[in-house]
Amino acid sequence: MNKQNTKKGFTVVELLVAISIMMLLLLVVSNFQKDIFSLNTNLQNNLNAQLDARHLIKVMVTELRKTSQSSLGSYPIEVASSTGITFYSDVGNNGSIDKVRYFLSGNTIRRGVITPTGNPLVYNSGSEVLTTIMNSVVSSSTLPIFQYYSSAYDGTNASLATPVDIASIRLVKINIIIDKDPNRSPVQLVVTSNVTLRNLKDNF
Repeated sequence: MNKQNTKKGFTVVELLVAISIMMLLLLVVSNFQKDIFSLNTNLQNNLNAQLDARHLIKVMVTELRKTSQSSLGSYPIEVASSTGITFYSDVGNNGSIDKVRYFLSGNTIRRGVITPTGNPLVYNSGSEVLTTIMNSVVSSSTLPIFQYYSSAYDGTNASLATPVDIASIRLVKINIIIDKDPNRSPVQLVVTSNVTLRNLKDNF
């Protein structure tokens, strides 16, 4: 008696179920890879922003530390607000006292420099050189970009009240809050530093 060989295969329903499971797994893996890539990109962007902010603050601290009278004899600080500061400093290290301002414009910190020219010397606002220094900066009412302190500051005192008495400023605290994408984690990055205005020191 001949025995007939029977071949058992997948039914159409089984094939459809298998294909559906594979498609689902591929979708999950694809989304996972996309999320990981997006997170890594976001983390790298925030790290770069933090490094840029630290560099910015380092430059600002250096320039503010050597604040001095202008070439015309004006007081070393001209404007002091929560989002901007204008002061005089030899930022070119060439013996010329420049007029420098840092200010927030939208979510960007910009720097303006005016080098005195002419005889007698004048600070011509038309010759100001403006540079974009930092993007993705967040303005905060609880942590202003610039805070000012008097000679009585001991590390715990409150900052000078606004409007700030410019003649009382002896120390400036700089706070840069960065958020490359407000709709994504991680949370905002905060970079901060203090600078004593050495040419205005009295009882420090």
